[in-house]
Amino acid sequence: MSKVKKNVVEEASTEEKIKAAAKRLFTLNGFAATRTRDIAEEAGINLALLNYYFRSKQKLYDIIMIENFRQFIEGVKVNFFDEKTGIAEKIEKVVIAYIDFLTVNPYLPLFILNQIQGNPSKIAAQINEEVSPMRSYFIRQLQEAAKEGKIAAIDPFHFVANLVGLTVFPFIGKPLLQRVTKVDDEQFQAFMQERKKLVPIWIKAILNTPIPK
Repeated sequence: MSKVKKNVVEEASTEEKIKAAAKRLFTLNGFAATRTRDIAEEAGINLALLNYYFRSKQKLYDIIMIENFRQFIEGVKVNFFDEKTGIAEKIEKVVIAYIDFLTVNPYLPLFILNQIQGNPSKIAAQINEEVSPMRSYFIRQLQEAAKEGKIAAIDPFHFVANLVGLTVFPFIGKPLLQRVTKVDDEQFQAFMQERKKLVPIWIKAILNTPIPK
């Protein structure tokens, strides 16, 4: 490997170490309670090197927030924009994609939740930019399916709330759920794998149940 290529690889590796350390600390402690010195120690580098790559804690925080949010919704975008799949198949694919992704990135939902609470206007702008095209397409698909009698009419708000709640909330509420149900980490992971099959069944049942008037 040439010296130039080696330097590029080392720089990329250092940046990823810093971002991984920062994501963990920001998630656990929040923005205000996390010092750049803490991030440097977590990443195994000195503070000067951290400042070289990221000039401020705020800049690092913003970069991580945007990257994580885009990762978080990527599975939804890819599957919801697929014109060849119906609503039922989309639900299955989205649930599987989310559970697989969050199993590898268990701190991400809490990180995003903290962002929403701390800076809702910034998150709202990011959500609109990323989700707006997908939202328009999927709402139209829901409405057309309801008109054709394939599903019961449902407000998109309720659909999204149910899908996200059933899929994402267990990761956010994991500590409480484990205490209440006395489930260890291995059992929790097994339950989440089981939910890949159960959540689509529950969502489909909701879509086939007319709303009482």
